[in-house]
Amino acid sequence: MNRVELGDFTPDLDVYLGQAAYLELSLFEGLGRAAVSAPHVRAQRVTARVAGSTLDRHRGLLAEIERTGGDPTASMEPHRAAVDEFRRRTEGADWHEAILASYVAAGLLNDVFVRLAAGLSADHRDRIVRVLEAGDDEKAIAAELSTAIDDDPQLASRLALWGRRLVGDTLLVARAAISASHESADDERLEPVFTELVAAHTRRMDALGLTA
Repeated sequence: MNRVELGDFTPDLDVYLGQAAYLELSLFEGLGRAAVSAPHVRAQRVTARVAGSTLDRHRGLLAEIERTGGDPTASMEPHRAAVDEFRRRTEGADWHEAILASYVAAGLLNDVFVRLAAGLSADHRDRIVRVLEAGDDEKAIAAELSTAIDDDPQLASRLALWGRRLVGDTLLVARAAISASHESADDERLEPVFTELVAAHTRRMDALGLTA
């Protein structure tokens, strides 16, 4: 069987941009709520830094929608219900769970949308990939969570369990993004791609010393 690439299933440009932009907005809103429950000032600073990068990605995607002549609100609206439900399911009980949700969801979904961008025209693709790959949020979150786990080793088991739930919910959103314009994107054809995405998720969890 020929290797399947996500670029083979890239949604229409307006669908791609609307979904990606609303996901970044949702992640930003979740980080805003997380900041309220941050256990100390350092955690607040990390949350603010990640929120800023997330908002930058959202704005970059909105700029791309406007560049194509689209309306950002109209482009995002069709994705609101599904993404809001995803956010509700992955909100987390405290700051540690909320920031891990950002770490897992942003990492997996950015992987998906960067790969999907391969099917866009070169002009759109290059700008969008630069937007999605900007920032080093993962390192900042990993450092802060690793410190928290070192201070409270019992936190590790709770976050490992939460991470396993998060990856399932996030992959459902990724699956919806892939199938947005392609009914032929069946699970059997996509299995190798999802295996790679889960492997990347495992590496992120390993960086925290957590079992994926």
